[in-house]
Amino acid sequence: MSNKIGFSFLILITLFVFQSCKSDTVTVASGDWVKESDLDGLARHAAVGFSINDMGYLGSGADEDNYKLSDFWQFDPTRNTWNQIADFPGAPRTAAVAFSVGNKAYVGTGLDIEDNRLNDFWEYNSTTDTWKQIADFPGSARRNAVAFAINGKGYVGSGFDGNYTKDFFSYDPASDSWEKVASIGGSKREGAAAFVIDNKAYVGTGNNNGLSQTDLWQYDPANDLWTEMTGFEDNAISRSYGIGFSVNGKGYFAGSSTNNSTWEYLPQQGSDDEGGTWTEATGFEGTNRNYAVSWSINNRGYIATGSNGLSRFDDLWSFIPDVEVDDTNN
Repeated sequence: MSNKIGFSFLILITLFVFQSCKSDTVTVASGDWVKESDLDGLARHAAVGFSINDMGYLGSGADEDNYKLSDFWQFDPTRNTWNQIADFPGAPRTAAVAFSVGNKAYVGTGLDIEDNRLNDFWEYNSTTDTWKQIADFPGSARRNAVAFAINGKGYVGSGFDGNYTKDFFSYDPASDSWEKVASIGGSKREGAAAFVIDNKAYVGTGNNNGLSQTDLWQYDPANDLWTEMTGFEDNAISRSYGIGFSVNGKGYFAGSSTNNSTWEYLPQQGSDDEGGTWTEATGFEGTNRNYAVSWSINNRGYIATGSNGLSRFDDLWSFIPDVEVDDTNN
């Protein structure tokens, strides 16, 4: 009888130790968010952001009174400081897009102070700190489109022009001309996000008739071809009006007013099929938000400003992939 009691006790101890070890096994998401210097200008949402020559840029948008802004700012990551640059000369606007090619950036579309949709475009020269108007976007005037640049050309598409859209156009700075390219596959959408890896763009998420999308599409400009890639497996990851950026051959989606999750996409190397994997990275450590802006510099991605309800933000955060979370840097 005593042997049975001892054996049972040993089983209980073994189960306790096993369960304790099991509960201590925690999968730690990769990447660390670091709070950087707040924007010197007003808190805002629905602005535009881009990077040129290892500097970040942010401008336009609307403040907490929904007053639309024309100021622009440059962020120096080495000094962690902001510097005001030349104001945007076009109509103050929200929900515009921007992309950069070389030492120049391009800003256009969006909503003016009376919420009229726009199709004008402007070039910013970072060397001379000057703006000039360029050829209008040839598609319909729209808000909440998405933009990216590959091999010296910019691409703008999707958005809302009174209806949801999915058409895309390329811009060639050398000739100041636009050309229609293939429309993105899947649903029409506004508020999508994008990143570029190895001269191919990846566009996903966004809103269509009130539903956040879960698909991901790769654009190959060499063949003017969209291919559906591995999308999100459940609706909990879907979002609209979030941000995208790429760092070290991986793409990231972040930003949402309902959750702070960050997702990392690794394309299948050496393959043009739908391969690729999503992994949850460390969740954004700032306040949940949408209508933020983003850019990448060297080995970091950045997210700035945005809104949650009536709140407007002026903070800036950087994301460092493939490191452990450091809770002391916020």
